[in-house]
Amino acid sequence: MTTSPAGPPAEPGVPAATVPVAPADEHETPEVAGLAARLREHRLGSRLTLEVAAARVGLSPAYLSRLETGRRQPSLPVLLGLARAYGTSVSGLLGEAFTEPDPVVRGGAIEPGRAGGWGYRRAGAPGRAMQALRVHVPPGVQDAVVRVHPGEEWLYVLRGRLRLTLGERVHLLDEGDSAHFDSLTPHCIAADSSSGVELLFMHTLLQSPGGELCLGGGPAAPHH
Repeated sequence: MTTSPAGPPAEPGVPAATVPVAPADEHETPEVAGLAARLREHRLGSRLTLEVAAARVGLSPAYLSRLETGRRQPSLPVLLGLARAYGTSVSGLLGEAFTEPDPVVRGGAIEPGRAGGWGYRRAGAPGRAMQALRVHVPPGVQDAVVRVHPGEEWLYVLRGRLRLTLGERVHLLDEGDSAHFDSLTPHCIAADSSSGVELLFMHTLLQSPGGELCLGGGPAAPHH
C-alpha cells in the first residue's frame, strides 16, 4: 500500500494535522523509510483502534502511536507481532513489493533506524512460506517482553554477540553460532555486545487467532 502525498489516511474523528509523521532520516534504509506510515496504514486497513491493536501485541497505545509517527523504531519481536496482528508479513510492513520472486537477493549494509536503533534488510524473496531478514539489534535496553507463537525460528550471528533466552535457559551466541527453535518456546533476543549484534533471521509465516502471546510475571508490561 502506498501513501498519497497528502499523508496517511486520517483516523475517524481525529484531524490529520494532529497525527504528524516524522520525515524519513537520510540514513534510513529503503526498507525502514516510511515504516511509520505503513504501520498506521495497515492498522487502519485492519479496522483496529490504537487501543485494540496495541493490546494484541502487548504494547501501550502511547508506544504504538510513537511507532506510527516515527518517534520510535520497533524491535524485531514487536515488528513480528504487528505483522501477525494485521494479517501481513514483515516484508509487507517494510514496504516490499510483491512482484515475481527473484531467487537472488543482493547484499548491502544495514543502517540503524532513526529512532531506537533497530535495522532491517530483506534477505529472502517475499511471498514465501518462510521469511528471511538481516537484522541489527542495538545495544542497551532491549525489548524485554518474552514472545511465544506458532511456527519456527532460525537465526545465525553474523557480527557481535547475541543473548538468546529460550524458556528458562539463556544462551550466548558468538559470530558463526546459530539457533533453530520452536516459536512456541518462550523466547527473547537481545544484544550482548557494546556495538550491538547483526544476525540473519528466518521465521515461518503462520497465522493463528492466538498467534502472538506475551509471557512473564503476569500480563506483559506495555512499552512506554
